Amino acid sequence: MGDAIVGVVANPLSGRDIRRLVTQASVFPTAEKANMIQRMLTAFGAVGVHRVLLSTDLGGISAAVFRAIQRHPPRSRQGQDVRWPEVEFLDGQPIRQTAQDTVDAVRRMVTAGTRVIVCLGGDGTARVAASAAGDVPMLALSTGTNNVFPAVREATIAGLAAGLVATGAVPAGAASTRAKLLEVRAGDRTETALVDIAVSTERHVGARAVWDPATVTQLFCAFAEPDAIGLSSVLGQLAPVARHEPHGVTARLAAGASRQVLAPIAPGLVVPVGVSEIEPMRPGSVHLVDARAGVIAVDGERELTFGPRDEPAVRLRADGPRCVDVPAVLAASARLGLLTSVH
Repeated sequence: MGDAIVGVVANPLSGRDIRRLVTQASVFPTAEKANMIQRMLTAFGAVGVHRVLLSTDLGGISAAVFRAIQRHPPRSRQGQDVRWPEVEFLDGQPIRQTAQDTVDAVRRMVTAGTRVIVCLGGDGTARVAASAAGDVPMLALSTGTNNVFPAVREATIAGLAAGLVATGAVPAGAASTRAKLLEVRAGDRTETALVDIAVSTERHVGARAVWDPATVTQLFCAFAEPDAIGLSSVLGQLAPVARHEPHGVTARLAAGASRQVLAPIAPGLVVPVGVSEIEPMRPGSVHLVDARAGVIAVDGERELTFGPRDEPAVRLRADGPRCVDVPAVLAASARLGLLTSVH
């Protein structure tokens, strides 16, 4: 089957946006992101991953991992050396400190034959990584702010699951699911979202993060979980939709609506949101944006400004990224005895 290769992309800027100023959101330190990668390297090595491709950055994550590799000795486990896989740093390209860095790194991983891509970041990082991952399974770990799509999971466990899929010990087809995807078109521009798309009356992208729901007039959700944080939590309380269900949900928001929901819009920020009309989104159906001008946010970040001539529209797609199902992988491992030995 060739080399078992895992790609790891870590966003140095995740967990550092404006919501640290307007709410009590925590900061996810660079040191912990680097530590997570090191814990994954241990797990990768334990299950036979040969090679890891790691994105480089100016924030200190890849530098910390590089230093750790220089001082990492093989450790004895039941008479055998547990070695980290070979780590290749994806340098040689300009680092812009924008989302394009993630896109470039993921594309290089796909070209190199990576079998699983682990993404450290928030919803925005996962969205950007998914846009470049193609059919390679992705495992998103939460290191951002409003984390709905990425999981909050111990990196060691994620590393075991990713490694078992990458080595072929657990077939990817049986251990991954296809996520839904939202697509918005405004004029000649197109953006996608993994969780939600919001239409705002604001006219500028500005600080990107959406933290004031009073400016939002329409909301589209690929899924809406009752225990989520962020804009999707509004519909998670009124019309929950699970990730595995084929449909999505959309609603019009208005401050004066008779139906009000107390929604956790961001960490430490719970506000009433007025909701008027709610309707399901079927795969492929097109939903027009009511506003004649404004800003469209994808997965909590404002990306597109639009005017009367752009006629923006949103549709739900069923061909989102393939996602590693960590519990399913480790359940298969237990069933097959992949992590068990008898002496």
